[in-house]
Amino acid sequence: MPFFNYDSKKHHTRLMPYSLMILCLFFIVSSNSDAKTLSHIDISQAYYKSYNYEKSGNISDAIKAVQLIYSEYPAGFTINNRLGYLYSLNKNYNNAISHYQQAIFSLPNSLTPKTGLLSVYILSEQYSEAIKTAYQIISIDHYNYYGNLKLAHVLRKTKKYELSGKILSKMLLLYPSDTLYLTELGLLHYEQNNRQEARLIMKNVLILDPENFFAKKILLAIEQ
Repeated sequence: MPFFNYDSKKHHTRLMPYSLMILCLFFIVSSNSDAKTLSHIDISQAYYKSYNYEKSGNISDAIKAVQLIYSEYPAGFTINNRLGYLYSLNKNYNNAISHYQQAIFSLPNSLTPKTGLLSVYILSEQYSEAIKTAYQIISIDHYNYYGNLKLAHVLRKTKKYELSGKILSKMLLLYPSDTLYLTELGLLHYEQNNRQEARLIMKNVLILDPENFFAKKILLAIEQ
């Protein structure tokens, strides 16, 4: 089904919810907010500066560039999702978690902040929270690519090998030549001391991705 249904009898009723949603992305605000002073141009320029700073690797200034938007729209979905991402790049994981959680509170079924939050929990080694968040993602989208991949990764890291294997088997039926999933499967076998299976999988990974770091590392370890 297309994003908009252009049937003349239905077009107006289907267009309205999406239009409202687009507005909500910027202007979901807290109940105690005062009248807003930022124009559309102010907001656009702030994001433009932030993206340019990020592109140059200046994450601190990328954060500063959008702080005025956050002060005006502290409950806004888009600004909190943006700040969650930037703070995660800056390794300020507590702030990243806080902003991603606010974005999720604004739009509970949005997968973007949930996926960002999952990554932060993994980076900060909060594995129980990571597993919980990953299951929330796949409860909304059963075959979500990154939700399942990161869930398999965390389950392996916490030695829940059988559960990790089930996730990988499910997803490899859909993506049988995907090198990220195959690499994760190779790591799973290696950690369970299934060296022959790990060797075969990682050799296949190198056919598809000759510079794969993990495949080279595991094959070197097996051959020593």
